[in-house]
Amino acid sequence: MTIIDEIAVGQGTARIVVADITTLEVDAIVNAANSRLAGGGGVDGAIHRAAGPELASACRKIGGCPTGEARLTAGFALPARHVIHAVGPVWSGGSAGEDALLASAYRESLALAAANDLRSLAFSAISTGVYGFPADRAAGIAVDTVRAWLSDRSQPQTVIFCCFSEESARHHQAALAGKRN
Repeated sequence: MTIIDEIAVGQGTARIVVADITTLEVDAIVNAANSRLAGGGGVDGAIHRAAGPELASACRKIGGCPTGEARLTAGFALPARHVIHAVGPVWSGGSAGEDALLASAYRESLALAAANDLRSLAFSAISTGVYGFPADRAAGIAVDTVRAWLSDRSQPQTVIFCCFSEESARHHQAALAGKRN
């Protein structure tokens, strides 16, 4: 894991790292899930593979999750104790409420973490893979939503933006610095 940046926000800390999210020892990782909560490709598939078949079984019991919302399961074979499955929007050009839905997926994940006393949380870059959300725009929404949450709440204490690539990390770092690239 490579730490790219870290800042204090309110009573918490926001950190940008380049790592494989399935390897992080945190209270919860946030999966960029599909609405069926069925393991797909990208980070979703990687999380399901690393967690083992119990994760798919737990997700089937939940029965799905609407776009902009999130659901909590155990982490099973992952180093993380829990997985928060957040469903972000498919990019449709920006005029179908995608920004609000993405911000909602982040807020709902943070609310689940707080409600379950989870102190450390690692986000994948929700909706930026096969869902096609522009990575720089998504990073700005992610950082702004987390910053607003942490500014007046004590849980979670540590929020990690876990980027799979240096490019994604640069987008998050620019957003954290208040710049857009």
